[in-house]
Amino acid sequence: MVSDNKPKKAKRLTATQARAARRSRRATKKNWWKSIGFGLIILVALAFIVSLFLPGLPFAQNTSTTATNDGDAPGTRYPSQGRDHIEEGESHPPYNSYPATSGWHYSTNMGATYDYDGDLLAPALWGVYEEELSDEILVHNLEHGGIRIHYNCPEGCANLVEQLKGMTKLGRKIIVSPYSLMENRIALVAWNYLDVFDDFDEMRIREFIAAHESSPNAPEWQVP
Repeated sequence: MVSDNKPKKAKRLTATQARAARRSRRATKKNWWKSIGFGLIILVALAFIVSLFLPGLPFAQNTSTTATNDGDAPGTRYPSQGRDHIEEGESHPPYNSYPATSGWHYSTNMGATYDYDGDLLAPALWGVYEEELSDEILVHNLEHGGIRIHYNCPEGCANLVEQLKGMTKLGRKIIVSPYSLMENRIALVAWNYLDVFDDFDEMRIREFIAAHESSPNAPEWQVP
């Protein structure tokens, strides 16, 4: 007996259903591209984080043995010497620059509110100092994205000192203090960066602070 069953014709979509189907396909395709884009962002972020610990990766900081002029940032870039904590008075290898731009430094544990106590070693409070502070103290300030402004005037330079003190108004993480272990009269220091010169140059100082204060180049730039 021959069956009378015949293939059923596909039901034709109405105009409204067809538009809905097209919108659904476009939305699916758009979401697919969004997923790919989000995945790429995650991969780049992970690569950057890993590169902080593995210097061979593309985002890693400069680990060469010589200072270089970086056209993208004011100052001369020095190879990082790490950020190991040491005890007060503990010896360590020499810094690769003076003033130091990275390396061994003192550390004082702070609470969640970043309160300072009377026995604080490092980091130093931001501001102006009349006495010289050691590199072992101030490198910790650089680690937090701070700026060191130093002057070296064995015979005195009261006018220059006042001009440099005035630069503290340009940021929240700035220290001005004398520094005797350099040949130039003025030094600007940030994490891995150093700029030295002899005559006061306000624009040069402004540009250095704007580029380096709380820069992500510093390991703990988010810390106050």
